[in-house]
Amino acid sequence: MSSVISVSHLTKRYASGLEALKDVNLDIRRGEIFALLGPNGAGKTTLISIICGIVTPTSGEVKADGHDIKTEYKRARSKIGLVPQELTTDAFETVWATVTFSRGLFGLPPNPDHIEKVLKDLSLWEKRQSKIIELSGGMKRRVMIAKALSHEPEILFLDEPTAGVDVELRRDMWELVRGLRERGVTIILTTHYIEEAEEMADRVGVISRGELILVEEKTELMKKLGKKQLTLVLAEPMTAVPPELDEWPLELKADGNELEMTFDANAERTGIPSLLKRMTDLGIGLKDLHTRESSLEEIFVGLVSQRKDAA
Repeated sequence: MSSVISVSHLTKRYASGLEALKDVNLDIRRGEIFALLGPNGAGKTTLISIICGIVTPTSGEVKADGHDIKTEYKRARSKIGLVPQELTTDAFETVWATVTFSRGLFGLPPNPDHIEKVLKDLSLWEKRQSKIIELSGGMKRRVMIAKALSHEPEILFLDEPTAGVDVELRRDMWELVRGLRERGVTIILTTHYIEEAEEMADRVGVISRGELILVEEKTELMKKLGKKQLTLVLAEPMTAVPPELDEWPLELKADGNELEMTFDANAERTGIPSLLKRMTDLGIGLKDLHTRESSLEEIFVGLVSQRKDAA
């Protein structure tokens, strides 16, 4: 699959000495949903701002759909829609006027039909003549997305798009994102709601302290780094794990009523049936058993913690 965003050896160093980005290399595939995860101050917004031509890099190269963001700024920027974290728009303009004006900033002729469709997709049509100052925070966030879509971009950046948005609006926004992806729009998002990345993203990038420490297919990431946990609920409590079960990494919980075993998500599971047979042979009864897998959030926290420990 071809790359629609290509970032090569990107570095950003401020006059204060802060190195916000350190030799970042990243290719984003055309038509995918790419989730960029990282703690506050990791460099997510800096990276997006450079790709969108808002911040000048110290060194490195960025191309959007083959156009260099520095030497071909207008052509590169015309491919990109950006929904920033901050709600920045004219408070006394109407919804219709501010979205239409955003389209004009890219030198495109008026297209009322397109603006109408965008507003309807975002459930803003009934508010089209309302002033921005009259809208709720969630509705203002929708207006920001409408502005970003006004010039029909092929690439859409969503920087914490659902921050402060209620559950219903969040669900509507993600439905819109799915529809855009189906029409071929590439979506790059940052989010603190890691469950959204887990549900929506095709690939995940993790950034920490200005370094891109991992880029992986979401399903492969969870296979490689995820863990599974088997919990065995005992019919009768025990005071210690019998030595006959030492070949399995079992841990007896404090109340003596449960045994737990953690293993790699992609490991062979043949050990579980043999464990259950051995327990039956020993006369150890079970009331219940269940397994759970690591979430993307747990994997993310583990990766960032490892990076901090290594620093």
